Amino acid sequence: MTTLFSSGLWRLVLALMLPPALGHAAAWDIDQLMRSLSNTRTSHARFVETKSIAMLDQPVESSGELLYSAPDRLEKRTLKPRRETLLVEGGSLVIERGRKTHRLQLQDYPELAALIDSIRGTLAGDRTALERNYKLSLDGSAARWTLQLLPTNKKMQAVVKHIRIAGTREGVNSVEVTQTDGDSSVMLVENLTQ
Repeated sequence: MTTLFSSGLWRLVLALMLPPALGHAAAWDIDQLMRSLSNTRTSHARFVETKSIAMLDQPVESSGELLYSAPDRLEKRTLKPRRETLLVEGGSLVIERGRKTHRLQLQDYPELAALIDSIRGTLAGDRTALERNYKLSLDGSAARWTLQLLPTNKKMQAVVKHIRIAGTREGVNSVEVTQTDGDSSVMLVENLTQ
């Protein structure tokens, strides 16, 4: 009887009896990130975006504000170097430059819709929306994470190599898009929402 309950065997029996969730409680995964992100219903942030374009000698920098309202309203107000507003709500995109306004239905531009949904889906914590167009992988911990999105659609793969979205807890700190032609953009985000 004493050999049955030796310390090594006793630990093994206890380990087998514990629910699997207890053994993995400290693990950080995509589902936990998505749940955390989905808690944010509205946010207001400042951004600085740097675009590196092969045809230009120097990167192009812009800055402004980002406003998000769950589940699908995203507004990017560029203030410098010139004013421009992009408003995505539901399936439509409205672009305002100066006195001109352009309205697009995202269903008519699937690659653009996929790019927009990479950000909207992340902000909403909508894994299903993200996985429609991307293979997801996550590095880091809740305190500092990086979500990588690799396009799964052939047309999107011809344009975008990968998207990396980094953050802390339920906040996004940067969005990096690397295109297949070598062009890239990095948007640094500072959350203003209290």
